[in-house]
Amino acid sequence: MKKLIFSTVLIAVFSLTAVAQDGTGFGIKGGLNYNANGDYFESISENAQHPDRNIGYHLGVFGKFGDRFYFRPELVYTSTKSDYNSDDFKMKKLDAPMLIGIKVLGPINVFGGPAFQYILDTEFDGVTIDDVENEFTVGLNFGIGLDLNKLGIDLRYERGFNDNEATFINNNIGGSSSRIDTRPDQLILSFSLKL
Repeated sequence: MKKLIFSTVLIAVFSLTAVAQDGTGFGIKGGLNYNANGDYFESISENAQHPDRNIGYHLGVFGKFGDRFYFRPELVYTSTKSDYNSDDFKMKKLDAPMLIGIKVLGPINVFGGPAFQYILDTEFDGVTIDDVENEFTVGLNFGIGLDLNKLGIDLRYERGFNDNEATFINNNIGGSSSRIDTRPDQLILSFSLKL
């Protein structure tokens, strides 16, 4: 697992270096996430609580090779929060989308590709969750962007491919075990600056 994560990061760094030498472009990005993670199940009942969507944020770097058709690797730190009634689930992760895109009309482009996710930290109302089923998962990003010289803006949707549950002991319910899905489901608004 750690070798796979290391390989993914190495590919992203190599891609950014190659882009910088090619002159095609690299830069920084950041923005807001309108997110909800998966359902929350209390063990006293199997009824699922669906999360209320909340605003998170992301910061990172990207590279871009190509012009009309392009490859855009990214390495992004993301912080999300989902509300389950009065409880908050917070997650911090590293995302590495590997996007392929095409210019469709002037500065407008569309893109899509896999997004590799590594969970750094999770917390559910003050309880740190150590037992995440898979710290490394794969999802899908797709969206539309606008490139204005060195400035860019894009709106994308991200979805995890499969459930990724975390279990924890809920001391508020007599020490019973509960579980929550850490799979992302989010709209992402990004602003980028090509350096």
